[in-house]
Amino acid sequence: MPVTIETIREAQERISPYSLRTPCLRLNSLDEFLGCQVYVKAECMQITGAFKLRGALNKLLSLPREQLQGGVVAASSGNHGRAVAYGAKLLGASAAIVMPRTAPGIKIDGIRSLGAEVVLCDVSQRFRVAEELCRERNAAMVPPFNDPAVMAGQGTAGIELVEQCPPLDMVVVPVSGGSLLGGVSAAVKALSPETRVFGAEPEALPRYSASLSAGGPVTVERHATVADALASDTPGSLCFPLVQKHADGVVPVDDAFTLRGMKLLLLEGKLLAEPSSCIGIGAVLQGRLPVSPGMKVCFLISGGNVGLDQLDLLK
Repeated sequence: MPVTIETIREAQERISPYSLRTPCLRLNSLDEFLGCQVYVKAECMQITGAFKLRGALNKLLSLPREQLQGGVVAASSGNHGRAVAYGAKLLGASAAIVMPRTAPGIKIDGIRSLGAEVVLCDVSQRFRVAEELCRERNAAMVPPFNDPAVMAGQGTAGIELVEQCPPLDMVVVPVSGGSLLGGVSAAVKALSPETRVFGAEPEALPRYSASLSAGGPVTVERHATVADALASDTPGSLCFPLVQKHADGVVPVDDAFTLRGMKLLLLEGKLLAEPSSCIGIGAVLQGRLPVSPGMKVCFLISGGNVGLDQLDLLK
């Protein structure tokens, strides 16, 4: 199933009874620091605290009822797992979420609070473990990114921000596997072709920067990053062509600038978000994106599931 503005609109109709239309906020207080007119699409205010609810719900609501009888399984760094757990509870299905041992405690606790089982493993093994659980339990897999229904669901945030904000010069989106950037860029380009859409990824895991240069998906060496929600080392095989077609580029961002972006959003914008969500602001602070004072730029703040212990990173 191709991901188009039509399938994204279908996803919007499907999930709208169960998800929030999150606000697009004008943060004038950040203009001086970033050198542009700043808007944010506050997905940190979504149910379950992140954009992931959109794709997870669209996938779950697309499954035949009989497929849910064996429960659902998802591999996740945290936010997708919480969204799947929420959706499964809504539909009366059991859920098992495979997560890296290094995932923040607030994300593990949030998933367990929704009644889901949490299975911890090494970050590089989470997809293999999830596939084994699916086979053992005859469960349905809900992928975090490399799935057309998931990508279409994430794209609904793109429709909303075009409708909510004034005509934008640029949209900046965090990127890991690529479902959010792929879906949002497809929606934005369909509705506002003149708007440029960029992805921002950790400099420690430049999978899209490397893949776009190579002309196809490549796997990069895994390194630690404060952007724990952006942990993939390879673009999704279905996400990559969508990003390649619709996005205007992807820029790598150093962790220090991601944390500066998080601190700026909190202290000056009065909005708390997790490090991964602030990577787009970090890209501008690092001089990686071409902005100017007259430009209207919307940063997609992808999630707000941050624990108090993580605020120590800002000291």
